[in-house]
Amino acid sequence: MKEERFLDDGRIIRTASIDDLNAVSAVEAECFPPAEAASKEEFERRIRAYGNHFWLMFENGQLVSFVDGMVTNQADLTDDLYERAELHDESGDWQMIFGVNTIPSRRKKGYAGELLRQAISDAKEQGRKGLVLTCKDKLISYYASFGFENEGISESVHGNVVWYQMRLKF
Repeated sequence: MKEERFLDDGRIIRTASIDDLNAVSAVEAECFPPAEAASKEEFERRIRAYGNHFWLMFENGQLVSFVDGMVTNQADLTDDLYERAELHDESGDWQMIFGVNTIPSRRKKGYAGELLRQAISDAKEQGRKGLVLTCKDKLISYYASFGFENEGISESVHGNVVWYQMRLKF
């Protein structure tokens, strides 16, 4: 996705710049407990390294939802990828998804799904092999509805939680 996409209801989808750092950090803090949330410093490194792989949704000028993740040739999502933005490889095979965030007051409106479809579309257009994400067991069926397949328990121990790796292949 290269420019802003205006939706019929006035919402806007676009990729991130460093000017979005505070808003992205605030949404993350609303969506995840501290042990699982990325810090503002981590988001600064991520946005600088791969801001074009942050899909942001704005409603009335406020960031309400975002999806983000790096691109890599590594096939599995491991914890080091979260921590090391410099591992991003723009020509990589796999679009990793680190976070799917919607502020609680705007959930159940399809916003995250719309951003996921944009990320899937962009990854396909960019010639990737597919997308990989990890999720908690209660979200397996949600991601499966987009075509992701459950590959079982991930080696990730991020936030001391059990994660399941999901993959969507093209």
